[in-house]
Amino acid sequence: MDFNFGPEEESFRAEVRKFIAENKPEKFDAYSGRDQAVLDTWNRKLAEKHWIGFAWPKEEGGGGGSLLEQFILKEEMSAAKAPPLGSDFMGLQWVGPALIRHGTEEQKQRFLPDLLNARSSWCTGYSEPDTGSDLASITTRAVLEDDHYVVNGSKIWTTAAHVSENIFLLVRTTTEDETRESRYGGMTCLLVPMDTPGIEVRPIRSLVGHHSFNQTFFNDVRVPLENRLGAEGEGWRVVMGALANERSGISESTSKERELEALKELARGACKNGRPALEDSLVRGQIAGFETRISAMRLNGMRYLTRQLNGQHPSSETSVNKVISNQLALDMADLAMTLLGSKGQLAGATQFQSLAMHGSVIGGGAPNIQRNIIAERILGLPKD
Repeated sequence: MDFNFGPEEESFRAEVRKFIAENKPEKFDAYSGRDQAVLDTWNRKLAEKHWIGFAWPKEEGGGGGSLLEQFILKEEMSAAKAPPLGSDFMGLQWVGPALIRHGTEEQKQRFLPDLLNARSSWCTGYSEPDTGSDLASITTRAVLEDDHYVVNGSKIWTTAAHVSENIFLLVRTTTEDETRESRYGGMTCLLVPMDTPGIEVRPIRSLVGHHSFNQTFFNDVRVPLENRLGAEGEGWRVVMGALANERSGISESTSKERELEALKELARGACKNGRPALEDSLVRGQIAGFETRISAMRLNGMRYLTRQLNGQHPSSETSVNKVISNQLALDMADLAMTLLGSKGQLAGATQFQSLAMHGSVIGGGAPNIQRNIIAERILGLPKD
């Protein structure tokens, strides 16, 4: 198998590196407070090169780049610790691709330009208090009355709902009793402004007191029929396509490589049995194991990329990288706290990230849900 890129791809890689060297903000730190003016300048320069929504079709306002070039762009940005490609991660990762695939022309004209010019903020309404990551069991109900859907129910773990303008919302428009042929039928996707009357957002604070998650309540929320994305009853297909895009893991292995380098640096400065912890055989064995798992993630990512290049959309196989990434994040955080020793009780960036990691692994589907997907859909094992 040849993992080398062709001359055109390497030329694009050189272009990306040159852009980063000339435009990356000197003071930007992904783990500290963000200077909005700095990010606005960065995003304007990205938009001028059509690197926000890089692989979206040109006719939709995107860059028309290839999947390989997108892989290189994200990989180089991650390796350089550059600011994000655009300001709306969830909108660019899920909402935009779903709009391009399923949206009406009016919906595209209404929402895509703001996504591409870093002027939008989206959250997603998938998980519910009584169903967790089992999206097929959602109960948030939308009833069509004339030209509006009336929505009642609640969503949980809605990241950034308190600062978002819109929510990408999965609702049930037909009861499970009415769709006996499939528990995945009867769901519909709605695009809902967060300032719509009847929406209430309550914060969920993490172990470190950080507020990013929320529970969002919908009480007789009226959503215009024109805000439905795709056909009624096709919500499962719309949302699964969005989540597959999230889990393809194009640059996640590069991010993990960067985190591992920081862990190695911590091990160099920590002391174990009178010597640098990095010289301890058990610590070195753990770090070697992390490197092996990161390499496996990268190879899996290349496999998913190859499938996409061959015209196949990522499917259940993407859950493998999700499971690896989740467990890897927790294991690396545990080792970091062990290396800190008694200092782990103090406040600091490493301590914050280690505690916050336990909430982060829930995003996009809890680990046990991902394992069930692997067992049932890939290995063909009986349902849990």
